[in-house]
Amino acid sequence: MQSIVKYKEQISEFIDSISLSGTPKELYEPISYILSLGGKQIRPVLTLMAADVFGIDPKKAIHAATAIELFHNFSLMHDDIMDDASLRRGHQTVHEKWNVNTAILSGDAMLILAYQYFENYEPVIFRDLAKLFSKTAIEVCEGQQWDICFENRNDVAIPEYIQMIKFKTAVLVGAALKMGAIVAETSEENANKIYDFGLNLGIAFQLQDDYLDAFGDEATFGKTIGGDILENKKTYLYLKALINGNAEQQKELMSFFSTTNCSDKQAKINRVKELFVETNSATDSQKLIEEYTEVALQLLEQMDIPESKKEQLRVFSNELMNRRV
Repeated sequence: MQSIVKYKEQISEFIDSISLSGTPKELYEPISYILSLGGKQIRPVLTLMAADVFGIDPKKAIHAATAIELFHNFSLMHDDIMDDASLRRGHQTVHEKWNVNTAILSGDAMLILAYQYFENYEPVIFRDLAKLFSKTAIEVCEGQQWDICFENRNDVAIPEYIQMIKFKTAVLVGAALKMGAIVAETSEENANKIYDFGLNLGIAFQLQDDYLDAFGDEATFGKTIGGDILENKKTYLYLKALINGNAEQQKELMSFFSTTNCSDKQAKINRVKELFVETNSATDSQKLIEEYTEVALQLLEQMDIPESKKEQLRVFSNELMNRRV
C-alpha cells in the first residue's frame, strides 16, 4: 500500500487540475477558492486507501474520491453560512469573501459537480456509488438539521448527540471508504465492514473536532476557538459537564448557554472551558474518542485483508485520534 502522504498528493494534484474557468466566473471562482485552501482531505484519502486495500490501483478511485471532497466542501460552504463563521482553514469563509447568495449558489454547483464525477464509471459501479452517495447526502442534511434544532433545546441527551454527529459527520467517512470498496468491486461483506469501520472512526473524529473547537490552537486548527460555545452548541463536552457538574456548575453552564447576546464573548469561552475541565467533561470526552476508535480497530481485525493493509489503517486511525488540527 501507498503512504497516506502519497494518497493526499494524488488527490491534491487531481483537484488542482480541475478546470473551473466557466462563466459566469462569480459562480466558479468561490469553488476554486475553497478547494485551493486544501484542508485535511481525509475523506478522499480514505476512498483511495480503501481501493488499495481491496487490491486495485487507487488511481481508479480518483473520481469517486473527488466527488467526496467536492461534497464535503459544499457542505462546509453552507455550514459556514449557517454558523456565521468567519474563518475556514485559517482563511476567510466564502460568504465573508463574497456574499451569502454567492456562497449558496456556488455550493449548490459543487454538489452537482460531485455527482458528475460518478459518470466516469461503468453503469453498475455508477449505480452503487450514486445510491450510497444520495443516502449519505440526505443523512448529512438530517444531521445538520438536528444540530441546528439542538441549539434551541435544553433537553438534549447524549445518545441524541451521538446520533446527530453520526449523520452529520461519520456517515461521510464510512461512505468514503465504502466507495473505494465499490470501485474495487470487492464483496458486499467487505464493503459493509469497512463502512462500519469508518462510521465509528467518524464519530471519534467529530468528537475530537468538538474537543479541538474548545481546546485546540487557532493557528493550527484553522477555525476560531470557542465557536461552538458562542453558538450554544450542545456538544458532548457541554452535555457531559451538565451531568457531571454540581448544582452551581449546572446553573452557570445553563446560564451561559441560554443566550447568544454575550457582552464579553472571550470571557464566556474562557469560563465555559474552565467548567469543562472542572467537571471532568474534557477528560471524559478524550476517553470517549478512544472508545470509538477502539471499536473501529476491532472491526478492522474482522476484515479479510492482509495484515500489512490492516496496519496501514491502524496507523491512520491512531493519527486521526491524536490529531491537533
